[in-house]
Amino acid sequence: MPELPEVETVVRTLKRQLRGLAFTGVRLGPRRLRRPWPIHRSSVFDSPRPVLGVSRRGKWIRVHLADGWNLLFHLGMTGRLWVVEAGAPDQPHTHLVFDLAPGGRQLRFQDVRRFGVADLLTDEEWQQTLASEHLGPEPFDLTAEELWQKARASQRCLKAILMDQSVTAGVGNIYADESLFEARLHPARRGTTLRQDEAERLQNALVTVLRRAINRHGSTIRTFFYGENGRGGYQNEFRVYRQTGKPCPRCGSSIRRIRLAGRSTHFCPRCQPAPRRRLKRAVPR
Repeated sequence: MPELPEVETVVRTLKRQLRGLAFTGVRLGPRRLRRPWPIHRSSVFDSPRPVLGVSRRGKWIRVHLADGWNLLFHLGMTGRLWVVEAGAPDQPHTHLVFDLAPGGRQLRFQDVRRFGVADLLTDEEWQQTLASEHLGPEPFDLTAEELWQKARASQRCLKAILMDQSVTAGVGNIYADESLFEARLHPARRGTTLRQDEAERLQNALVTVLRRAINRHGSTIRTFFYGENGRGGYQNEFRVYRQTGKPCPRCGSSIRRIRLAGRSTHFCPRCQPAPRRRLKRAVPR
C-alpha cells in the first residue's frame, strides 16, 4: 500500500501537472470502487472547476477546486493517479476519467484491487471526512513528547503504534520497519517500556527515513508509479524491509522476519535487541 512518501510524490507531481487547469467532465468505468462515486454530483463539472491546489493529509489526497468543491482520493493498495493526453488508450482497471482544460488532457484513476477511494465533497464534507478518520499529526509535526505519551499509554508493540493512523498519519509497514531500525528499537517492544530518550530517537528516525524516501520519490515494489511512468527509488536503499537473510548494513548480522500487528516485520537482532522477558520471582516457602 502506498504510504506517506509515495502519496507525497503523487501530490507533488499533480501540483505541477494540474496547475492552471480546470476540471470539465468525468466518465466512470464499468466497475465500482469500495466507495461508490456520487453520480448525482457529476453535473458539478458541467461548468469548469479550476484547480486551486493539491495537498495531502496522511495517505489522503485532496484536489481543491473552485466554488467550494474537493476531489478526495485514497490510493488503497494499488491505486494510481496520473495525467495523460485525452487520446491515450484506457488502461485496464481505470475507474474514473476526468477531462481537463485547456490542453486536452485527462486525470485518470486506476485501481486493480479496487480498495481505493474517489469522492467529490464540499469543503464542509471534506473537513467532516478528515475528522471521521481520527488522523493524528503528520510525522513532521509529531513531537517526541507526544510520541512518548501515546506509546507509554499503550500495551501494543512499537510496530503497531507507529502504523496507528491516530498516533501519526501516513506511516505503514515499510517505513515503520525502516524507522525502528534507524532508531535501534525492536519492533516487538511494548509501548509502555519506551523511555523518553528513546521516543526522541524514534521521532528523529521517523522524520529522517520519511524525508530520505520522499527525496527518492517513494518505493516502487510492485504497483506504485507516479506521473505517467515514474518509479520510486527508495526500495534500492531498504535497510531491513524485505531484506530477510541479508547482512545488516550496520553490523553484518542476518536480517530476520517475524509477524507483528498482522504484518511481516523485519529487523536486525543485534542492532535492535529483543525486549527482555520479566522473570517471575520464586515465592519463598
